Amino acid sequence: MFRALAKVMDEIKQGIQYAFQTRNPLTLAVSGSGHYALETALFNLLEPGDSFLVGANGIWGLRAADIGKRIGARVYPMTKEPGGHYTLQEVEEGLAQHKPVLLFLTHGESSTGVLQPLDGYGELCHRFQCLLLVDAVASLGGAPIHMDQQGIDVLYSGSQKVLNSPPGTSLISFSSRAERKVCARRTKPFSFSMDVRLLANLWACDRKPRMYHHTTPVVGLYSLRESLALLAEQGLESSWQRHREASAYLHSRLQGLGLQLFVRDPAARLPTITAVAVPAGYDWRDMVSYIMDHFGIEIAGGLGPSVGKVLRIGLLGCNASRENVDRVAEALKEALQHCPRNKL
Repeated sequence: MFRALAKVMDEIKQGIQYAFQTRNPLTLAVSGSGHYALETALFNLLEPGDSFLVGANGIWGLRAADIGKRIGARVYPMTKEPGGHYTLQEVEEGLAQHKPVLLFLTHGESSTGVLQPLDGYGELCHRFQCLLLVDAVASLGGAPIHMDQQGIDVLYSGSQKVLNSPPGTSLISFSSRAERKVCARRTKPFSFSMDVRLLANLWACDRKPRMYHHTTPVVGLYSLRESLALLAEQGLESSWQRHREASAYLHSRLQGLGLQLFVRDPAARLPTITAVAVPAGYDWRDMVSYIMDHFGIEIAGGLGPSVGKVLRIGLLGCNASRENVDRVAEALKEALQHCPRNKL
């Protein structure tokens, strides 16, 4: 491998360890978006017949359940209406009933704007001999997460959210517990490209000479390295605080317009992506189109179970500022005045 690229990959690994707050040696970037990191986790941790417990409170839990079924796992979704999160008691009941080898939770549910608490969930899983897999694609860098301290066994995220790097690479880390589970597999993982033992060698996680596995997205890796360096330079605490303050200001501006926040519990609101209930009488598509056409600002409708229910506003990375909140609030105010409204 070209020595300069190997150095960049080593620095990426260090950057991920800082962003995740982990010392796990098995830490690397996957060539592909966050979906690829999710499949990398599931393809390596699950085998046919394994019991898989899934927090399905939005599209990402539903995706994890779908992938688990394709693997042949026995999937048990803990289905919850969009806008809700899981308590320790609910998770404990699921663990006791289904005795899974793996639990999936979404830390930042971008389709609904929910921030899932994580303190105590890893310890609870380990009491039941279960691993904890967490999706932090929409939350990494915007909300506190401490992989080692919180007992998370596999954590993954993406390059294009708070990190503001182009899409196409994703971040993943395996705890020693998860690594032992991978090494004890009875069968090979379903994917050669996502076989984490092969990827571990490519990323110099196994202390063996690097061997060719696949052609990496070199430009994406250089960009990811810079994004992680910028996050480290800013500091996680500063990044978390900036996103927290920007989202609090956004919430106040939205409520000042008479809009309703979709997640009722303030402590469970994701600071990077805010979900707003579609105001009565309006078509969300009209509002999204008006704001794009007149202000050049892209906000999104719902995704999966939240389609037609919410508007989603992202304050991610460099976009998390009061100035941008003011622009979005003015755009929404004008959209409410000019978009057609069904008064029936």
